[in-house]
Amino acid sequence: MHAVSRVAVVLLLAAVSTLVGAQSQVAAADASWEVKPAATIFGSNRPSYSYTLPRGGQLKDALVVVNRGKTPLVLSLYGADAFTTDEGQLELLGRDSKSTDIGSWVQLSRSTVKVPPGQSVDVPFRVALPDTAAPGDHLGGIVTSVRGAGTSEQRVGIKIRLRVSGELRPALAVEDLKVHYSGTPNPFGTGSATVTYTVHNTGNAIVAARQAASVTGPFGLYSAHPTQLADSPQLLPGESWKVSTPIHGVPPAIRLTGTVSVVPLLRSAAQPASAATTHTLTIPWTLLLLIAACTAAAAFLITRHRHRRRPAHAR
Repeated sequence: MHAVSRVAVVLLLAAVSTLVGAQSQVAAADASWEVKPAATIFGSNRPSYSYTLPRGGQLKDALVVVNRGKTPLVLSLYGADAFTTDEGQLELLGRDSKSTDIGSWVQLSRSTVKVPPGQSVDVPFRVALPDTAAPGDHLGGIVTSVRGAGTSEQRVGIKIRLRVSGELRPALAVEDLKVHYSGTPNPFGTGSATVTYTVHNTGNAIVAARQAASVTGPFGLYSAHPTQLADSPQLLPGESWKVSTPIHGVPPAIRLTGTVSVVPLLRSAAQPASAATTHTLTIPWTLLLLIAACTAAAAFLITRHRHRRRPAHAR
């Protein structure tokens, strides 16, 4: 889903730390430092940053870095854009990936900070929006990191959620919908259908998708649904989420119709749903072969019976 290489930090509602090494991660409590918003005009005891600004607007805020260890700590600081991983987690781009959104709008007063053991340091920063900033939701954050052995990097990040003034248009689309059917040798049995599709956030709001899927036979003779279809993770504007869900107990009804609908989950009023439909053939070959065999046998018996009933001179 994302082509650029990423050494990422997991975003939760507050600061989270990630050890980026070979393939290992640690919890926030295992880091020797923490980051949190400073007490400013925007409030105190904030878990993260949340702003609303017009295009071209700017503001000033500050970050607090707390050294919980027993040795001096030297950290690097940088802004980074957020994205949703294939596992459904919100993460921040790594140092080597280029940010084009909030990560590039955050201007830190310094790129490194030294924190004595048991103390804290405030780091002011400014958020400056370009005149071309798109209205709607934007998500990014500030990362503090320290290099470890080899290519490892321990990082603690805190998120920034920004809404650029303008019309908020939450919207989702269902794309690349397909239905694959797997039958059964039992001519009177049922098989399984697998519905695959992509949920695309085509609006300008950060939303999750409430999903519904079904397959139906010709003329709507029956309808089958997946046993469980969870909501998608939070998707940033422009992001996509691939879904594959099995549906069991589906008879080979010659032609199946697959339907998927998604509704944006937003804290405001109910949002319009988006839906897509596709079709697939489900030929019951075993049953057709059985019918053909029975038909051939019946025709043979009828022909033989008629042949025996004909008079000898007619034969």
